[in-house]
Amino acid sequence: MSKNVIGGVVAIVVVAGLAGGGYALFSSPSKAKTNSSNNSYNSSGYGTNSSSSHQPANTASPVNNSVLITKTNSNVGGQYLASPNGITLYTYSSDTSNTSNCTGACLSIWPAYVDSGSTTDLPANVGTIKRTDNGAIQYTYKGFPLYFYIGDKAPGQINGNGVQGFYVAKP
Repeated sequence: MSKNVIGGVVAIVVVAGLAGGGYALFSSPSKAKTNSSNNSYNSSGYGTNSSSSHQPANTASPVNNSVLITKTNSNVGGQYLASPNGITLYTYSSDTSNTSNCTGACLSIWPAYVDSGSTTDLPANVGTIKRTDNGAIQYTYKGFPLYFYIGDKAPGQINGNGVQGFYVAKP
């Protein structure tokens, strides 16, 4: 896809996101979380100091939540998941349920979406895993770890979809 087309798509997504305000997901609490810090992205979507067969089924309707929101882009088949500030979330096709296989150099490109300790209850379908490489508490959706892409610099960007086995996370 050309840069002009990608730029146009990003502009449309950003405008649509601003106009619609995004919708949050899953308000029912399901379990308590623990605090952590590491060199991954936290729940605000920014760094802290310290074949989509793995995509969850599209069965959810938007409701309020402080962990995930839904956004819409026809280039990724409709709704997708984002952090509360609108930064796109991804799943990794090499991950298995409740296990992250993105470590080392992978995490420098695909930072884990980690719990900053700001949420005490998780909505339905959202969980956490304790990463074995650094001990961080990473968010999951229907058991699959969630990541950001360093190439997404603004809300609504979806530059990482299909890159290195990572795909936009779907509700």
